[in-house]
Amino acid sequence: MMNFDTIVVGAGQAGPFLAAKLVNRGRKVALVEARDLGGTCVNRGCTPTKTLRKSARVAYLARRAAEFGVQVGPVKVDFAVAMQRMQDRVDQARSGLESWLGGLEGLRIIKAHGRLTGRDGGEFLVQAGEHILRAPQIILNTGTRSSVPTIPGLAENPYLDSEGLLALRELPRKLVIIGGGYISLEMAQIFRRLGSKVAIIETGPRLTGREDADVSAAVTEMLQAEGIDVYIGVSIAAVKPGETEGGTCVQLADGRIIGGSHLLVAAGRVPNTDDLGLDSVGLRANMRGYIATNDRLETDVPGIWALGDINQRGAFTHTSYHDHDVLAENLAGGQRSADARNSIYAMFTDPPLAHVGLYEADAKRLVEKEGRRISQAVHAMKDVSRAKEESETVGVIKLLIDEDSGLFLGATMLLIRQALFVNLARAEVSKPLDGLKLNGIGTLQ
Repeated sequence: MMNFDTIVVGAGQAGPFLAAKLVNRGRKVALVEARDLGGTCVNRGCTPTKTLRKSARVAYLARRAAEFGVQVGPVKVDFAVAMQRMQDRVDQARSGLESWLGGLEGLRIIKAHGRLTGRDGGEFLVQAGEHILRAPQIILNTGTRSSVPTIPGLAENPYLDSEGLLALRELPRKLVIIGGGYISLEMAQIFRRLGSKVAIIETGPRLTGREDADVSAAVTEMLQAEGIDVYIGVSIAAVKPGETEGGTCVQLADGRIIGGSHLLVAAGRVPNTDDLGLDSVGLRANMRGYIATNDRLETDVPGIWALGDINQRGAFTHTSYHDHDVLAENLAGGQRSADARNSIYAMFTDPPLAHVGLYEADAKRLVEKEGRRISQAVHAMKDVSRAKEESETVGVIKLLIDEDSGLFLGATMLLIRQALFVNLARAEVSKPLDGLKLNGIGTLQ
């Protein structure tokens, strides 16, 4: 049996940085990870997609070069080279993290699946491969995986999740995507620009369903303008073999058939909590697999905390990283609250979509129920001089403003330079009702 002060299960965006801070305080820490250090972001999410997105954008701009008076001739994408560039960047990022963590005195990295097995007195037991670990503190940071919807024929036919798509080394002839969320749309645009034909199938009433209707419409129009087929508000009857060998087709309830060489299922994500042995220590996940915490990220079991995607407080890299910062301070005697952050996120299409604060529907409820005076300002990028000068006129800026205080209550930006605007907006946003103090400017990942 191996004894520690703290066991961190999961090495995504919160786990490694929290572990590092704890060992720097003289604590003995085990960091348990079944796959690669860095989690989804470094290995299967942020790093590879942003790297590949750059290749796609270069191809896109090269095709538009004549608009700017630049002649480049026919544009040809070497998909294998683009994918190798992506993998090289992933390997570099992961090896850098491994090297840094490996040099920390007091940190033991264990490459194995970690599972709670019960208690030993006042401490918790974790099975990690052949090792049995014991500690009074457990930090869970196990992240999420792709959700697979129940569709007739899906299990019997070949399909990819986002990780599988990024493992390809031959460009799909036609990529059919089930799902209209952020991962779906990022992948759709990337692969369209790299040369694939792309179709998106969304059973809901619009793409990016959490966004305001006019913002969703702008995103849809942007993708369609690049030649992406979009099917919205449809029912999927079945997934069937395609006409070509290895291909797959999706049959809609109205009889239409959408075929492709590859099928990507990007219909959301589910927490990796189903094999953590939670019952052995009296901890329960909810019906969707998330672990409830209070604002200090404490679970219902004293001595166990849940960070990142699994606590349902924001499935984003920056929220997971912020969780570690909150807990690190509280473990040193602080009183920080995870509730004291504004809702901020981005979808890295091109142009990117960024949002902070309230949505239009939230504002309308405040007007109807409380008589708040809230104004809305919408400005299309086609009317912005800088956008015209750079021929980047796709997008919109939308602000919700409290007329009495003059503060932004919410901001949505679909534009090339959105990082500058969203950070400005974030510095001004104040959640209504609770008197929340303003946060500092943050970085989106």
